[in-house]
Amino acid sequence: MAFTFQPYAPAPKYKQAAAYFSMEFALDQALKIYSGGLGFLAGSHMRSAFELKQNLVGIGILWSYGYYDQGRNPDRTLRVDYTQKQYSFLQDTGLVFPITIHGADVHVRALYLAPETFGTAPMFFLTTDIPENDYLSRTISHHLYDPDAAARVAQSILLGVGGGKLLDLLGRPTDVYHLNEGHGLPLAFYLYEKHGRQLAEVQRRLVFTTHTPELAGNEERPLKLLTDMSFFGPVPEAEIRQVARLDGTTLNYTLTALRFAHRANAVSKVHGTVANEMWGHYEGICPIIPITNSQNGTYWRDPQLAAALKGKDDAALLARKRELKQALFKAVADQTGNIFDPDVLTIVWARRFAAYKRADLILHHFERFVALATNAKHPIQMIWAGKPYPLDYGAISVFNSLISRTKNLPNCAVLMGYELELSAELKKGSDVWLNTPRYPREASGTSGMTAAMNASVNVSIADGWIPEFIKDGENGFVIAHAPVEQPDNVKDDAEATALLDILENHVLPLYYDQPKNFLKVVKTAMKDVEPAFESGRMAREYYEKLYKI
Repeated sequence: MAFTFQPYAPAPKYKQAAAYFSMEFALDQALKIYSGGLGFLAGSHMRSAFELKQNLVGIGILWSYGYYDQGRNPDRTLRVDYTQKQYSFLQDTGLVFPITIHGADVHVRALYLAPETFGTAPMFFLTTDIPENDYLSRTISHHLYDPDAAARVAQSILLGVGGGKLLDLLGRPTDVYHLNEGHGLPLAFYLYEKHGRQLAEVQRRLVFTTHTPELAGNEERPLKLLTDMSFFGPVPEAEIRQVARLDGTTLNYTLTALRFAHRANAVSKVHGTVANEMWGHYEGICPIIPITNSQNGTYWRDPQLAAALKGKDDAALLARKRELKQALFKAVADQTGNIFDPDVLTIVWARRFAAYKRADLILHHFERFVALATNAKHPIQMIWAGKPYPLDYGAISVFNSLISRTKNLPNCAVLMGYELELSAELKKGSDVWLNTPRYPREASGTSGMTAAMNASVNVSIADGWIPEFIKDGENGFVIAHAPVEQPDNVKDDAEATALLDILENHVLPLYYDQPKNFLKVVKTAMKDVEPAFESGRMAREYYEKLYKI
């Protein structure tokens, strides 16, 4: 074999062999195989696993066209572009093997990412886009989150069965298989067949992370489609119905994963409560414990900001922050033609773009926002960025409305190309990181963690990780959410009012009239966010709380 499979000896406390299956990984700007937060989380996990020298390998898919490239139409609205990707830093393992999809052989090639390339655990990426396959089979690994139902099922089989079979071909004994979300669920049935169709043997080895209460993250497919697609391998449907406790015509990936795993985790304490309310009444599920998501400090934090904080050098911290704002504003000017001022409070809303995240909440009372944006005494600058799912026309409409509604405001900008590098620039160049999800639908929301590492203050709805972090007024600001049972339009109205009140009455006066006190909030947030929300803590907790057999 022409590649080195395990180039470092695992630390004694992490000798237990684990494999982590994820549909997306955000490891580096150069490797475009991610869409948003799930990938950012998985990427940080792989980096911390490397830093801790954990006996972990990552299994993913090499998406030939990535997610998509975000461009602009002539009217400056969002354009979805697809370009084929090439990566010379991935090593061909020489392994090509068949898996069964829709009753036929589909050939899979495995490529290897060495730890020293990006500072990650050893990783393998699977592709069907190879000459051994017909055109339809080649397209399985073309697009992350393909909109076609049969293609999505095939992608799940590729990740789960392909990844499980790869580990066997490598001869790597694996103690724990970790499904990051339900996409790789066919792994459970691969293990079920491998271990003599004994559910208890699968449960001993399988763990599961559920990331969201959103329907899109809890896939449900017709049982007939899954059977026709060979989702369950050679296991007959009658046996699947029995072992998975099915009494209808569909199969829910999350519920099934909870029944095949010995333990699962939610991604924040709030989400732990929500997940147990969603799934806890079903028979046969495993315990769901909270292990809050986090992000890798080595990758995300600016070294000069961190050094200034550690050295208690306020002047150096402020000077560096100004430099980072100026760097971000070059991107703003390049994309929009707007010149931003580094002395003006800059608010950023940037993350995976979905309707429930409410990017436009700050514009809900539009005239009040315009008055805020044009205030001479306490001015603001506002930046939005994010990638909607290419067929989520509602989210795309909101994204484009931000452009049209703010096009005449020179201190507002909507940026394209939201990937790792732009995300880092936004976090380092913002003064305020705005987070406005509809409670309780943001399971974690890790973007604010890396913003806090980089001297940006969170102003947020108290959802996901925020209740574990923010001490209101000390290290961030909490937007009070309306009662859950109220209609959405009523909640939007109340929460938009609360947001603007916080900005006008607390954040802006503090920034402009009491800069030392604003800096105190900034520094408190930087101190509080690590190590509690740094992914070394998360990677350790996976071994200590999730992987114990």
